[in-house]
Amino acid sequence: MSAHSAQPRSGTQHHAKTPRLGRRMARFNRAVSNKVTIHLAGFLPDMGIVTHVGRHTHTVYRTPVNVFRTKDGFRFALTYGRDADWVRNALAHGAVRLTTRRQAYELTEPVIVTDPHHQHVPLPARWMLRLMRVTDFIDFHRAGA
Repeated sequence: MSAHSAQPRSGTQHHAKTPRLGRRMARFNRAVSNKVTIHLAGFLPDMGIVTHVGRHTHTVYRTPVNVFRTKDGFRFALTYGRDADWVRNALAHGAVRLTTRRQAYELTEPVIVTDPHHQHVPLPARWMLRLMRVTDFIDFHRAGA
């Protein structure tokens, strides 16, 4: 893998470690922490609120996330892994709405990437994501960009 690329070189394989935050922590955060965080995430740096549609229920959900700007869109840290409900919803629907820093963005073309170098992530957040063993991200393009 190139030091500056989130894409693996041909012939190499990278097996990402499971993030430290488990399913129990995810359930706790969904039931308790997210109810507080949702009010702050749209204003805080490196945080946002992703609005997504349920795969089966078609219910609209709002989930606080760690998000970082990229050249043509945004990169979301998958702190609970690739199987988080919001990730599966985003991949199934192909689009989400992001609110960050009081701005709303329509995002499309989700792609999951493994990036052990944490590109597009500011240094303090990079340290935290390494501590939490997060190497998977989902990249989105801004609609119309």
